[in-house]
Amino acid sequence: MPQAFDAQNPPFDRLSHAEIGTLRAALDIGYFPPGEPIIATGQRSEHLHVVIKGRVEERDGETIESSLGPKDTFDARSLVHGPAGTAFVAAEETLCYLVPKAVVLDLVARNTGFAAFFYSEISRKLRSYHRRDQEGVDQALRAHVRDVRYHAAIFVDGTMPIEACGHLMQERNNNTLFVRDGARTGIVTGANLAKAFVVDKKPLDAPVREVCHFDVVSIGLDDFVFAAVIAMTRHNKRRLAIRGEDGYVGVLEDIDILGLVAGNPQLIPGQIEQARTPEDLKPCVLDIQAQVERLHRQGARVEVIAEITSDLNRRLFAKLFDLVAPPSIRAAGCLMVMGSEGRGEQTVRTDQDNGLLLAEPVPEADLAAFRIAFSGALEHYGFPPCPGNVMVKNPVWSQPVDDFLRQLDGWVRSPEEDGPMNLGIFFDAVSVTGHHELLDRAKGALIDLMRGETAYLARFARAIDLFAGASAGRLTAFMASVGVGSDEIDVKKAGTFPIVHGARTLAIDRGIREVSTVRRIEALVDDGLIGADLGRELSSALSYFMEIRLRAQLAALATDRRERESIVKLGELTTRDRDLLRDALRVVKRFREIIRNRYHLSVF
Repeated sequence: MPQAFDAQNPPFDRLSHAEIGTLRAALDIGYFPPGEPIIATGQRSEHLHVVIKGRVEERDGETIESSLGPKDTFDARSLVHGPAGTAFVAAEETLCYLVPKAVVLDLVARNTGFAAFFYSEISRKLRSYHRRDQEGVDQALRAHVRDVRYHAAIFVDGTMPIEACGHLMQERNNNTLFVRDGARTGIVTGANLAKAFVVDKKPLDAPVREVCHFDVVSIGLDDFVFAAVIAMTRHNKRRLAIRGEDGYVGVLEDIDILGLVAGNPQLIPGQIEQARTPEDLKPCVLDIQAQVERLHRQGARVEVIAEITSDLNRRLFAKLFDLVAPPSIRAAGCLMVMGSEGRGEQTVRTDQDNGLLLAEPVPEADLAAFRIAFSGALEHYGFPPCPGNVMVKNPVWSQPVDDFLRQLDGWVRSPEEDGPMNLGIFFDAVSVTGHHELLDRAKGALIDLMRGETAYLARFARAIDLFAGASAGRLTAFMASVGVGSDEIDVKKAGTFPIVHGARTLAIDRGIREVSTVRRIEALVDDGLIGADLGRELSSALSYFMEIRLRAQLAALATDRRERESIVKLGELTTRDRDLLRDALRVVKRFREIIRNRYHLSVF
């Protein structure tokens, strides 16, 4: 029977051939009848157990934390770190491989990859898995800029004639020059020179400083390639200056990383900019979605995908605003996005979450036409209407800022249940285009309104238990509370939401204006409200939930079953993913209890 042991089952797939031989020679098999405790709470385990057949329940008192099946492994923590914090009980007739503790500890000492499985922190496990799994585009994205073949910097004086600059570009086979003009340094390209001569009718002896750009967008030699891709996307640039210790050392062009980055997302902003009608933008939406699928297929990390996607979507929304907003709204408006789009955690396009603040009232006919045109175009592109009607077309979310401030006050003072949720949605808002100061003013007003509102903050915090069921942290309760089968889990409700809302609650409490959940967590750590270890674990758990949700979203799109875009079938997860999911849910449970205790939620 030990020879049938699956050595490709994580974490054993990290062992060498010789180490697998050592492990197989030491294997035993244990039988456990239904109801028998395999490891009791507080007991030190003398074996690492791998389920062959049957089912094992991990229990915290009467709460079932998780259910383990064939190929699942337990209890790595008690084997290495000390007495078991939970009990493991046979839920039915169960057979397990038994790996002696001494053999496990020896392998842990010799094999760092294998040892990663026994880390108690999900952040360390994920880092170890990412190092091993990096390949394809993710490997390229994680390369440093200095490792890419880029063009060396060529400097010219600002007085050099544009004709001489053109000849120098041809001679040096470099389409970009750095221009020194006193204390300033600018950049000029072949396209700039051609436009200056052909379009602007500049004479060939005109000084190059008249046609170069001094708003140089740059990237560091030690920055990652994915940071360069994001910068190109965000700033609509096809090239970036490269900074060294003593100034600019070169230029990185999109063509330099074209072979490294699937789909070349920095080309999409140009397509958006060229749109002349709302219909012209629809292919761009499809390109953004294709980019998400391509990057995921080739192994890009979910944080990179989300940041690129959010930047592209915001550029798309800004362009649509320019195309459909009447002059009165363009002059007075601030377009904002909220939800995961606002937090920069969007990957696959989901419900619309957007709004409009106005510096002053505009003609009602203009506003009505804009509401219909903007929301209708997004729906036409494939962004479904928000079930909660958090959209520009809803007058609640598109109005003069003074009226909106009164509405904020009403949400705080009103006993209505939708008040806290609306405040949470708005707190995630970011400005896409227009008068950014309007959103800053409204955010400041919200923070002032909430200062000292202890009872209201507790009411606001209660939403963290919205999908938790009666027993916080219980995996089966998660499943029951989200209304799916016993072998399925809604990772958005069970995992992502509690982290997002808990961090949002604490951020409002402390007046922290960061919007992304990870940056809120970092700010809370800096503020001393949560420990660095917990902050790291929360960020890692969120990353994992986003990753497995993205897989579910892409599967739902492929089968045209959008209602399942957050549903994960546990039986389809690898043993490694089930292990990570259990760890991530433990982090959620711990965080939920911190929020519950801080805001005394047990009294509700």
